[in-house]
Amino acid sequence: MAGAPCWVTLLSRELPAAQAFYGDVLGWTYRPAGLGDDFCVALSDGMPVAGIGALAASLQVAVSWTPYFAVADVDEAAARIRERGATVAVGPLAFHSGRAALATDPDGAAFGIWEGAVRSDWTVGRGSAPAWLELRTRDTDDAARFYSQVLGWAPETEGGFTLVREHDHAVLRQDEHVVAKIRGGGVQATSDPRIRPRWHVYFRVPEVSGSVAAALNGGGALLSPPDASPAPVEATLRDPDGALFTVTSG
Repeated sequence: MAGAPCWVTLLSRELPAAQAFYGDVLGWTYRPAGLGDDFCVALSDGMPVAGIGALAASLQVAVSWTPYFAVADVDEAAARIRERGATVAVGPLAFHSGRAALATDPDGAAFGIWEGAVRSDWTVGRGSAPAWLELRTRDTDDAARFYSQVLGWAPETEGGFTLVREHDHAVLRQDEHVVAKIRGGGVQATSDPRIRPRWHVYFRVPEVSGSVAAALNGGGALLSPPDASPAPVEATLRDPDGALFTVTSG
């Protein structure tokens, strides 16, 4: 469905090291993705959950988790992105099952768009997919307007994606099921990745404390300790390459 989060990907400094880290922290196994030796699909209980690739050595960019959103026409979506003051950094490029582009929104948060086949068993918040996504941005209303215009999110949509303002943030729902959240307060000119505008991924785990221990043992860092108030229990981690993510019990 157009506008839906359809995948998340990490480009790491060293693929085998990233595989070992996330295997220990999240219990993932891996299989080839059909895109060469430098990319694989991560599996949770045998089901696809994410893609992990090797970042080209010539690219001096921050390592981060990046969500992709389904679009009906990647060229039209790329044009809408540019028209609204954002950047299409890579693509659109053709792959064996579709076309993709990598972009940054007006505040610098990276995201991808995908035109083509999507997995019917991969839905944020259900199964092996991430629990939810969260955009940390400068201004909630500006970001909500941008993504709504680019991806077709609407205040009220029959059977589609509904973006509604709630208190100090916005919530994206599909059939009343929370898919993503948008929160303001991000700061562009900062060296702290925790408050720079970015998309953040929440992964569900059986035991948060066990994942935290595995991350620390594998060279990662704990940025926010396990917090159960309000439930569920959550902890934000940084992998050895600097990518941030949150593990959650809910």
